Amino acid sequence: MARGRPAPNIILGPVLYFRGEQGDRWWLSALFVLDGDAEPYDLRVDGVTLPVPPRHLAQWGNRHVWRFDFAIPRGARDVEAAYGFTDGASPGDTWAVTVPGRASPPRIAYVSCNGAEDEEKIAGLDAPRNALWGDLRRRHESERFHLLLQGGDQLYADAVWRKPPLLSAWKKRTDAARLDEPFTPAMAEEAADFYFDLYLRVWGQPETAAVTARIPSVMMWDDHDIFDGWGSHPDEEMMSPAWRGVYAAARRHFSLFQLAAMEGAQPECVWGAPMDSFSQGFRLGDVGVLALDMRSDRTPRRVLSDRVWEALPEWLERFKGCRHLILMSSVPLLYLDTGVMERAVGLSPVRVGIEDDLRDQWRSPAHAEEWLRLIGLLAEFSRRTGCRVTSVSGEIHAGARAVLRGGGVEIWQLIASGVVHPPPAKATAFALEWLAGRKETLPNGYVFEMPAFPESGKRIIRQRNWLSLIFDGKGQIHARWSAEGQPNRYTQVI
Repeated sequence: MARGRPAPNIILGPVLYFRGEQGDRWWLSALFVLDGDAEPYDLRVDGVTLPVPPRHLAQWGNRHVWRFDFAIPRGARDVEAAYGFTDGASPGDTWAVTVPGRASPPRIAYVSCNGAEDEEKIAGLDAPRNALWGDLRRRHESERFHLLLQGGDQLYADAVWRKPPLLSAWKKRTDAARLDEPFTPAMAEEAADFYFDLYLRVWGQPETAAVTARIPSVMMWDDHDIFDGWGSHPDEEMMSPAWRGVYAAARRHFSLFQLAAMEGAQPECVWGAPMDSFSQGFRLGDVGVLALDMRSDRTPRRVLSDRVWEALPEWLERFKGCRHLILMSSVPLLYLDTGVMERAVGLSPVRVGIEDDLRDQWRSPAHAEEWLRLIGLLAEFSRRTGCRVTSVSGEIHAGARAVLRGGGVEIWQLIASGVVHPPPAKATAFALEWLAGRKETLPNGYVFEMPAFPESGKRIIRQRNWLSLIFDGKGQIHARWSAEGQPNRYTQVI
């Protein structure tokens, strides 16, 4: 590299991504968005002998997206590995990541719902918008997390139909003819500009950026990463050129920012790439992580495609020999039976605004058969291999836990959200608390319940929250919810 060039003008980054462990190496990628055409200097990483060259991913206007891929050797114990631009860069352009030792049990943080449908709701909170990101950053100073799981709604893109002029004008129309009209190049440019800028604005906030530069992420998407309710709306809207065009823009930007990849060149950890799914899988010693893409193939009648269902048993076999499998399900796998509410809303002569939210749930009558199929597949895998399955989810804007038992199998559900999204109203939380008190026997014979937390005597954590998963030397998971304004953390040992 030629010297004497100016320091990189960083608009966003670094954002760290986990790519997996291979032998004694911890594979990561770092993404930067830089201003200007100049190629950045190579990245210097502790423990990596050679400088890491940049790879150009995309350009929007004068902003360029670059990725650096590197593998850090692992020792017997955890180490702090610094990385950054040392040539022509300022002293502040250096960061550090915790690399686990070969025998270290993983330490994982989990967040979801990083925003809100209406930003004014966040502005009305007593606490700062990113207070929990700040809390996670401080916890990282002492607990040194190895991995950050981001369970969906890493940004709220619902304003794609309100702010861009052409898309807003199309959305305001009510005539049926609009559903057949083409998605114009000008509309496509508006959508691309909207998503690109939204990622920069939301992820560039200091509290969030301080975490994502230090803890490598595994991210899955949910509806708000596209726009509210994607996949659960009527077919005539879902199949319209305008909706498909906006979805395509959201998909490209999810791949670019949340996977640090171009759509046609996914990293090896994206197991679903051959079937156009963003499903990802990882093994960390005897712990597996499977993040199911529950949006790419979603319709009002199904969640996963036939091709994903065909691949799922083989994906699970890749975790044979693990003591734990962490399943990332954007909506809770084990949760209240929302079917009664959905049927009641369906009888209303007018649209009440939560239809798509109810159809999003695994417990929707439209998805009940598919839900039981997934539970049966996970339970059979757990029973046959001895691997304990735990589902982690967000989406409901509250914290909770649930457990499914039967046939010698126990599956726990851990729910944590939102890291930014405001908590539910007191009346809503009261209703959820009441509904959560019911124990169910499912059609397949399993018994399901949502136990109360001993710390509060309640089943629902109403405050904003995030979750940590600490694996001890005995192979147990210590799950801890950090809830806003609560001095003690809620716990569950699995």
